[in-house]
Amino acid sequence: MKKFVLVLAATGILFACGTETTEEVLYEEEIIEEVGDNRLTNDERSEGWMLLFDGEDPHGWRAFNGTAFPEGWIVEDGALKALGTGGDIGGDIVFGPMEFEEFEMEFTWKIAPGGNSGVFYHVVEDPKYAAPYETGPEYQVLDQLGFPEPIEDWQALAADYAMYTPDIEGAVKPAGEWNESRIVFSEQGASYWLNGKKTLEFIPYSEDWNARRNSGKWDEFPDYAKSKTGLIALQDHGSEVWFKNIKIKTL
Repeated sequence: MKKFVLVLAATGILFACGTETTEEVLYEEEIIEEVGDNRLTNDERSEGWMLLFDGEDPHGWRAFNGTAFPEGWIVEDGALKALGTGGDIGGDIVFGPMEFEEFEMEFTWKIAPGGNSGVFYHVVEDPKYAAPYETGPEYQVLDQLGFPEPIEDWQALAADYAMYTPDIEGAVKPAGEWNESRIVFSEQGASYWLNGKKTLEFIPYSEDWNARRNSGKWDEFPDYAKSKTGLIALQDHGSEVWFKNIKIKTL
């Protein structure tokens, strides 16, 4: 919800000593503009934000390594919804029109009970890659409270998957409730956020970052996080998940 101050002008006619005088009187009135889903305010537009989804048409989104919007995704009630048919490989979508390097991104999401998904960036497409996670870092999306298997710290909700563990105390909601997430990425510093709380921060390509990158977790995917630019991707990891209010600006 955004608040704006509107200044209204009124003209009054005053009579003094037979002389007609015009006086301009100013009033200040605070009005509240309530911005709906999948919309930008004028301030956001001026700051360089752009929507990746308008709530109705999935234009720009397509299958990873594909050309068309896949059958495993639909638009439902103003959200992009994964139907959960993708499994571990094959169901992910990318925003194909452009790549991003340094950026700030916000998105709203909810997930089915026991669900697992993720949001990727710096994703590289090539037939030699089966899925976005082979190249792109991931903001983990997960039913943290109801996942049916034990969750390691590095795979928790709002983690930089297999890289940086999150602090999510007080920020977790049950499956089926909407969450607000944010990713800020620049070479000077990166951070992930969940429902208004910063869950982690790191310096990309730093000595610490490289030690984690080369710790053995990514040995099977030697091109992980090698590209400093790439596509945004949403994961269908075998469970229903919804995304809306997906917006981004370059830094």
